[in-house]
Amino acid sequence: MSNDESAVMAKSSKGLAVKLGIVVLLLIAVGLTIYMKENGAPANVGMAASGEPSPADPSLQADLESPAPASSPAQGIPRLVDLGATKCIPCKMMAPILEQLKKDYAGRLDVQFIDVWENPSAGDEYGVQMIPTQIFYDASGKELIRHQGFISREDILAQWAELGVDLGPSAAAPAEFSRLDPAAPDTRPRESVCYMCDGDINPKTRTVLKTDKGDVAFCSPHCYFITYSSMVENKPVLENVSITDWAAGAVLSAASAKYVYGVDAKNRPTVKAFADPAAASAEQQATGGNIVEWAALQDKELATRCGFCDRAVYPEDACVVKVEGLSTWGCCTMCALGVAARLQKDIEVTAKDALTGETINVKTFEGHVALLEPHTSVAWAGTKKDAEGKLVSTGCFKQAFFVNEANLKLWVDAHPTATGRLVSIEQALSEKMKLTPQQISKACKIGECTPK
Repeated sequence: MSNDESAVMAKSSKGLAVKLGIVVLLLIAVGLTIYMKENGAPANVGMAASGEPSPADPSLQADLESPAPASSPAQGIPRLVDLGATKCIPCKMMAPILEQLKKDYAGRLDVQFIDVWENPSAGDEYGVQMIPTQIFYDASGKELIRHQGFISREDILAQWAELGVDLGPSAAAPAEFSRLDPAAPDTRPRESVCYMCDGDINPKTRTVLKTDKGDVAFCSPHCYFITYSSMVENKPVLENVSITDWAAGAVLSAASAKYVYGVDAKNRPTVKAFADPAAASAEQQATGGNIVEWAALQDKELATRCGFCDRAVYPEDACVVKVEGLSTWGCCTMCALGVAARLQKDIEVTAKDALTGETINVKTFEGHVALLEPHTSVAWAGTKKDAEGKLVSTGCFKQAFFVNEANLKLWVDAHPTATGRLVSIEQALSEKMKLTPQQISKACKIGECTPK
């Protein structure tokens, strides 16, 4: 083959390769066009972190319908435009927040949602680079500021306040309320008050721990075990624990007693100690339950722990906390929120109104409250003044959620010795999320047990 023939063939092969490359590029372009049409996603709009499309979550779906076009916003009032999509995770978490803002500030704030996958041109019109994006406009239509990613209700309202825009009061915004000094003194003899829960001590279940600083009394073996699980040093030895005989009323060594372990009408465990095995058997025949030794009792009492502070807890008294499909417990409402801080993960909390027992549900996203049902729910942060006048926690037994402010105030009226303050559940979560790993490791730990 001559050099000229070789050159012609090489040129022909090169031309064929170019043509094939063009065909491949055209096929890719057609495929992308079809994909974008089917998914309605503009090519220039990205999603915020954790914003991968996912199956719809019915509990988080609000009526995410695109509002009137941006060219015809409500006149004379501030406007919040949220640009996102119904299939991105942070956008879905924003949905109930936007819907509630619409209701709470109707006529005072124009809240709009635009699905940039359904309306690709809106992404270009608003210059959106990531979803969700929230744009804040004043009453004249001037853009004030924009935010990218998920933003909580309280942060939205705080942003308006920082911008100098007064939206007026909302029925969903908790009023300031606190009581830092008891309405009435606690006149009960200290020996009749449980060291752990501050409840009245039933003489039939009185439990005492001897320490080098004096005797510490508990209302039941359960509160002793909560204290035991809270101690990080100087764990008490069994020889220092005494129990009251349920039948005879005498004090006996915890190690020598037989225990009838049963349940009450509310399905909470009951623990009754007996020196006489025959008396324990008679109680078992009369009320049911199992007869156990101290070691088995301890295993049962310490089996269920708080997912935040690791204290022993009865599930019947606790909040249910779900993390990535797994369940744990919060020994109180504040510890339940603390699980999000300890694990640095989104959680779902199911709690009860401390007054009525009504169910309260909380879902978090990236350290903020994303869903609150009922949306009027508030928290009581049990606090008191220490010897230096600083505010400190009153402990796990003095924290609570309520479905509204009215219930909280009724509960406070019914507990004249209670001190604390009303906070939003977002505020309560925020305080937990600010804790350092070192602070979390020491949460609810009491060190060495000392008498009051």
